[in-house]
Parts: sequence; C-alpha cells; structure tokens
Amino acid sequence: MKALVAPSIGIVGRIVAILLLTVLLEFGVSTLLYERASRFAVREDEAHRLAEHLVISRKLVFDARPEVRAEQAAELTTDRYALRWQTALPPPPPIAPSLDSMREQILAWEPSLAASDLRVQLMSPGRHPYVTGGLRLPDGSWLYFRTIEPLVTVNLAFERIMLTLIPAIALMIVAVLLVRRMLFPLRRLAAAADEFGTSGAGGAVPESGPGEVRRMTGAFNRMQERILRLIAEQAQALAAVGHDMRTPLARLKLRADAIPDAEVRRSVEQDVAEMEAMIASLLAFLGGDDEPEKPVRSDLAVLCATIVDHLSDAGYDADYIGPDHLDLVLRPMALRRAINNLTDNAARYGAHVWLRLSREHDTVKIQVEDDGPGIPEEDFARVLEPFVRLDDARQRDAAGFGLGLAIVARTVEAQGGTLALSTRQGGGLCATITLALPAEPRRRVDAGGSHRAV
Repeated sequence: MKALVAPSIGIVGRIVAILLLTVLLEFGVSTLLYERASRFAVREDEAHRLAEHLVISRKLVFDARPEVRAEQAAELTTDRYALRWQTALPPPPPIAPSLDSMREQILAWEPSLAASDLRVQLMSPGRHPYVTGGLRLPDGSWLYFRTIEPLVTVNLAFERIMLTLIPAIALMIVAVLLVRRMLFPLRRLAAAADEFGTSGAGGAVPESGPGEVRRMTGAFNRMQERILRLIAEQAQALAAVGHDMRTPLARLKLRADAIPDAEVRRSVEQDVAEMEAMIASLLAFLGGDDEPEKPVRSDLAVLCATIVDHLSDAGYDADYIGPDHLDLVLRPMALRRAINNLTDNAARYGAHVWLRLSREHDTVKIQVEDDGPGIPEEDFARVLEPFVRLDDARQRDAAGFGLGLAIVARTVEAQGGTLALSTRQGGGLCATITLALPAEPRRRVDAGGSHRAV
C-alpha cells in the first residue's frame, strides 16, 4: 500500500486511496466469482437441454427411413439447436477445441449416448463461440448438431460494469464526505497554527472531532498560551530594562553639559549617543519597545517621498523615483522605520542615495541604492543575520549592535514581504523590499512613472 500512496498525499487522500483500493478489489473478485459461477451454471443447463434433445432426435431420425432422415432432422431443428443428418461427419474446423467437460455433463445426464461416439467441440472460439458436434447412429450415419445462439461466456460489458460500479461510487462519495467532516477539526488546527506562526496572535481553537484530534488541539492551545505568555513577559521585561537603562543615560547627558573641557564633553556625549542607539536597536530587534502596529491603508509613494525629503533637508544627495501615489494596506510606521534604516545606511556609506518605488504585476518593489563601497556577494546572506558587522566593507564608527539590516528583514517579513541585497550596477549596494499586493481592488494608483528629484 505504501507504493500506491505517495508521501505527499494528505490524510484524506490516503483514506480515499485505501477505500478505493478495497472497493476495486472487492468489485473485481466479486465480479469474477459471479461470472464464473454464472458461466458454469449456464453451461450445465445447456448440457442438460442438449442431452434431452439429442436422445429424442437420435431415436426419431434412426427410426425414419433413410430417404426421409434429412427432412426429419430438419423438422427437429428448433430455435436453439440446428440438426442435420448425413452419412459422414464433416471434418472439424481448424480451430475447434474439444469441450470435454460439457461432453461429460451430457453423458452424465444421458448415459445412453456413451455408445454413440458423442463429440462436442467449440466452433469459432472468441467473441461469438458456438457448440457443435455429432453422434453416430447404429447404422454408422451421423447426426450433426450445432447451437444457434452463441455460448454464454464471461460478460464484461461496459454497461454491466457501470451498473455494478454505481453503488460503489456512491458509497465512496459518502465515505469521502464523512472523512472530510471528520478531519475538519484537524484542518482548522492547521490553519490556526499557520496564523499563529505569521501574525503571532490567535485565539483558542475549539476542541472537537475524534479523540486524537481533540487531544492534539488541547495541546496546541496550551502551547499557544505558553508562547504568548513568554512573549508578553519578554516584551514587558525589555521595556522595563530599556526604561531603566535610559534613565542613567539621561543623567549622564545632563552631567556631560557641566564638563568644562569641550573635547571631553564631546567624547562623553558621543558615548552616550552610541549607548542610546544600541539600546534602541536592541529593543527594536527583540520587540520590547512598541506595541504591534495594525495594518491601515496608506500611500506608500508619499511615505517614500517624505523619507527622501528628510534626507535632502539633512544635507544628503537623494532622489525619489516612482509614482506620485500608490495606496496599500500596510503598517506605515514599521515600514517607515525599515526604509529609514536602509536610506540612513545608504547615506552613511554612499555619496548619493536613490529610492525607487515600482509596481510589477502583483508585487510592489522598494529599492534603496547607494554608490558606496558595497558588500561582497558572498556576505549578502550573512549580513542579514543579527549582530553581524562587516568591518572590511563598512566602517566600524557607526553606533549600534549591527542589527539594522536584521531589523529591516524582520519588519519586512512581518509585512508579508522579503528583503534581498544585490550589487548595484556601477558600484554600490541595492537593497530591495518586495511586497505582495493584496487581493482587494486598488482604490487609487497613479502609475505615471514621474521622476522627481529631491
């Protein structure tokens, strides 16, 4: 059975395959046994009738005068058997196997025919076989006989098979519906697990169905409660730690203002700023800073253009390339922070920043490019990991733990998108955020493709 069912087939498919195999085997064996019994029953009945007809015909034909025996045999022909009297038995056809079992049945029914040199053969074996043969009269002449209707054999006609399969198919449909209903709680549990894994939240799954599924659902609900409790406790602890660490840093800021030496004061302020950046990046990565943001409809084009405006106001050379408006359902604050991380990173290591927004079929792409030193291609995957910094490609004087790209990747993944890095044509780094368009109809899209320099 393992060879018939692929490992990728689900529980419903496996149960249906087992039921189908069972029904087919039962149907095939029952049909063959029925047809075999029916065939032997018909042949036995045919032998009895032929024996009675031959006994009567032999006596009447032999008692008649030789000149009228042919007419007598013709008169004894019925709608079932054809008789012909002749002085010698014609040779059998080229393909005419002997029916020994039928001959034995005839002789068992009429033992008097044993002395007549009875011969029974199957003529034209195939689609329409006939029983033919003859018996010798006491004077040496022969009485030839042949069945008019073909011999009944196994009938596997399409109509008969379908009539037999209709009840089996109906039972299979009922069985499949019952199995699907039985496994509905399991499908609901799988859907709840997928939702919990992507959104991180979800209610308790109703415990119903077979005992095994109820136990599995109960275990999943308890596991879900434990995970949610751990996440809440972790977020609460991180928020408390962040608050407690920011308090002495604020005091250090105030005390740094009282340092008379300007160079020492500037060094202390830089250290405090670096510590604040580390705390902020760590809380953002571990999720202990803000509450989860709910998706709302926002204009992504305006959001991107605003980010580029702020870069330009800060003195960086930046361009926005894309449509004037593009409405999407997203988490605007989280996505803004992710794009800000990419543009700040690009502005830090490149002289020029390009922020491109485009829509391709059912996806939206946000590309942040710079003309800086870039990152080796073999390090693209490693740089997205947390706490990874590439000293040879990026400077070490930036604040933080090296969580910028990891935070962006996690934010984009929560948005249902992907982050990919590539080498920009002409040198530099290109970070691409790909978001899937929602299935709902778009309200407003201006794809004029305007190029606006900022």
